[in-house]
Amino acid sequence: FPKSKNKKPTLTVLPPSKEEEKQCSATLVCLATGGFPSNWKLGWKVGGTSTSSGVSSSLEALGTDGRYSWSSTLSLSADQWRKAGSVTCEASLSGQSPVTQTLDPDHCSE
Repeated sequence: FPKSKNKKPTLTVLPPSKEEEKQCSATLVCLATGGFPSNWKLGWKVGGTSTSSGVSSSLEALGTDGRYSWSSTLSLSADQWRKAGSVTCEASLSGQSPVTQTLDPDHCSE
């Protein structure tokens, strides 16, 4: 079988809304689109460390092109967001090199 059956998703990390940044908290959404098969695992790293707290994932949706899209949401407290340094969303599938997308926090004005 050709390897091309596995399609790496494209990751987009959506930064917190301006409203949230005023309150210094952060809800980040990592959008994975165009992946196949649907068992790519989305994970988050905050400041280079994997985190599972405050993470919720959506179910995948099958697009008309036969590829999947899904998302994962990460909620950070003001303190975590300020100290994060960088936040990375990673999509991994065994045997494939992971896809990552990093967001550098905008530091909220205190």
